[in-house]
Amino acid sequence: MTPPPWIGATPDGVVIRVHAQPGAARSRIAGTHGDALKIQVHARPVEGAANRAIAEVLAEVLAVRPAAVSVVAGAHGREKRLAVDGLDVATACARLAPFVDKGGTPD
Repeated sequence: MTPPPWIGATPDGVVIRVHAQPGAARSRIAGTHGDALKIQVHARPVEGAANRAIAEVLAEVLAVRPAAVSVVAGAHGREKRLAVDGLDVATACARLAPFVDKGGTPD
């Protein structure tokens, strides 16, 4: 199976392309936006608060510790790339599938 266009393998784990939507009513994965995973966060984009919230949402969904998730590109824009250490593409896709397919929280 071919992985979605928003995820790629790295030597240490995976890189996920994210379209950020800060200032949302609640923090969640809201499906996809073009070739990126759309993540809405309640935090505003002030002093890195939204970036930290996006990393926390990904860490929780992927069941990794928050320190394993870092913004590697796009820290000051809506289009970002986040690295997740210690996870392979198949595992990441499996853990994200309920959120991507349903656009939000799993049933």
